Amino acid sequence: MSTQVPRLLTGLVDDAAVFPPGNAALPDAVTAHRRHRDAWYAGLVGPLLLPASEIEDGALHGRVDPSEGFVIGLIGDTGLDRLPAALAALTPDGVTARQVEAPVAKRGEDPQPGLAELVALAGRLDDTAVYAEIPLTFGLMGALDALADARAGGLPVAAKFRTGGLAAELFPTPVELAAVICACRDRDLPFKLTAGLHHAIRHRDPETGFTHHGFVNVLAATLAAVDGADVDGVAELLAVTDVVRVVEAARGRREAQRPLWVGYGSCSISEPLTDLIRLGLVNGGFES
Repeated sequence: MSTQVPRLLTGLVDDAAVFPPGNAALPDAVTAHRRHRDAWYAGLVGPLLLPASEIEDGALHGRVDPSEGFVIGLIGDTGLDRLPAALAALTPDGVTARQVEAPVAKRGEDPQPGLAELVALAGRLDDTAVYAEIPLTFGLMGALDALADARAGGLPVAAKFRTGGLAAELFPTPVELAAVICACRDRDLPFKLTAGLHHAIRHRDPETGFTHHGFVNVLAATLAAVDGADVDGVAELLAVTDVVRVVEAARGRREAQRPLWVGYGSCSISEPLTDLIRLGLVNGGFES
């Protein structure tokens, strides 16, 4: 009998193979994604994330069978106004977009106009989750208020935040990320993360010098936030590198549904899976 992924980790890692630093060719990514969906660890894996630019150009034509029910997450890299065209391009191939994710502003810009446009799009979609990527800068809390209001009105919208990149300012500090997690908790607003979550435990990349958040740190911190921890308590779990402390915070909740944090995209599925097996949060391979 194949080993099942604990409920706490179900759908935690979206397949972002075509994005940096993996940069897989789309045909290879589609083939690999099918393998992931058929593997014993399939429960860990979310949809294949693909850029709207490639979808609009017909990149999936002839690569998927309309009868297989292929599911993707659509990443809006062409601007909010082009998202409907990319969604329409999926129909002939029988592909479903489970989620749409798009930035609503650049750093330092007012997020409200873009957010309003994305919320309006969400109102025209049927059962497709829409994630607004909001910069952790000017106008953040007002944007979260607007998203929470739209969600309370019945729209399947939520937030998305960047936790890494090619510049130091794209890595929020533990206190900054903790404040955002607590702000989402206070608004009952689910969130996704993107970039920088390459390993389970907080660590410093020796090549870049950037300190990366650990995805199990984020999991433990989110669980603590939902249990009522304040920003300082959540930040402490984000900052800690004590493996036992981080893992034990999550281990006891493995069979509970993951609250608040929807998950994150990774260009590698094997790396987070290997970390989870090594830490004893997933039992690898097969059981007799």
